[in-house]
Amino acid sequence: MTLAQQETAATAGRMSFSHLGIYVTDLPMMEEFYTRMLGFIVTDRGEARGNPIVFLSGDPREHHQLVLVGGRPKESFSQINQISFRVPALEDVQAAWRRAKDAPGVGRIYATNHGNAWSVYFFDPEGNRVEVFADSEWYIPQPRVDELDLSKPAAEIRTESEQFCRSCEGYMPLAEYQQKIADRIAAARSK
Repeated sequence: MTLAQQETAATAGRMSFSHLGIYVTDLPMMEEFYTRMLGFIVTDRGEARGNPIVFLSGDPREHHQLVLVGGRPKESFSQINQISFRVPALEDVQAAWRRAKDAPGVGRIYATNHGNAWSVYFFDPEGNRVEVFADSEWYIPQPRVDELDLSKPAAEIRTESEQFCRSCEGYMPLAEYQQKIADRIAAARSK
């Protein structure tokens, strides 16, 4: 392994995703959407390289988790596939789904059971897809995009999900899957 490959492997092991910045057309509208819909607060605002900028966070350990930067032309297409936010439990996904159904400016809403996670997806006022998800306790090979009825009681969703996952080829408990990935990462770094 070259020195550059060793350094890359070492750096990858210390990295974690921190935040995402997106260009927006209507900064005040998008700020209001993300603070109201997802509960972020504004931690700072100002101007950078000639564009207005707003920093948002919902975690006191993170100065910002989402950065909104003005300057996106109105006629431009969003290049964002999705902006995903993990929540602790299925009940939190259900709460986000209920808020999205009642929120102005929310585009198409749909829920998905991925087996390894439960997700609700919706579109912000400028067409960026937002995902709010909670991990399950199981792993099944991905992608899996089965319809999910978030109006059901959480206990019922969990029971149905577990039964389904256990019936899938490649199923394993999440802890076992995570250990396999940890072993693969360690092996890749040791080369």
